[in-house]
Amino acid sequence: MVEHRDTAAAPIILVPGFWLGAWAWDEVADTLRADGHHVTALTLPGLESIDTDRSTISFADHVDAICDAVRAAEAPVVLAVHSAAGFSGYAASDRIPEQIAAMVYVDTAPGRGALDPDFDAVEKPMVWAEIEAEENLDGLSEAQKETFRRRAVPEPGAMLRESVELTDDARRDIPSTLICTGFSAAQYKSYAQDHPDWAFLAGIPELRNATWIDLPTSHWPMWSRPRELAGIIGDVADAAAGGAR
Repeated sequence: MVEHRDTAAAPIILVPGFWLGAWAWDEVADTLRADGHHVTALTLPGLESIDTDRSTISFADHVDAICDAVRAAEAPVVLAVHSAAGFSGYAASDRIPEQIAAMVYVDTAPGRGALDPDFDAVEKPMVWAEIEAEENLDGLSEAQKETFRRRAVPEPGAMLRESVELTDDARRDIPSTLICTGFSAAQYKSYAQDHPDWAFLAGIPELRNATWIDLPTSHWPMWSRPRELAGIIGDVADAAAGGAR
């Protein structure tokens, strides 16, 4: 049984990674709401459906969508970003750091620069053979994999080749929790140190208030370990508002 909080917590905004909409967070969001948290899950521009026109969607559009959701909250938020949303989420924290009480990076890191500056297609579809070859699928059921394949929407190409300039040093002081699932915290730190040119990990050395948590499972812990993931995010939201269980 989920234990209910007796104090207020920061609102939570959940941002999915590539090919996903708000639906990807359903189980995590339901668990958090049952515990009394205010939760908003986002579907970013261009990810609404397979028929959406993605040709004009920019990286800045994703950053704007996240910032709009943060500004709509009644208090500074916990912004939880998954996978490649580490880029747009970190950019949002640079734009409005005073409105973000804490960041949670779910098997990702604060990305800087472009993920793939040479990518020139309008969109990047999800190719299951590449997922099987490159990603950690531990703990995912066959039904979950089938849902992913069926509901995946191509990612706007701009999300790979574009970036925005980061200018506000205050982003570096936002309390940041990095939940490491497909790779361990030790691996993340080692890779960031050994490969400072990797855009995906480039923001790690900038963080001045980072907490690392190992949660060994798939790259999609919102499906393979949703209750544990919700518990961590909920604890961050409690702490961000000065609450305690």
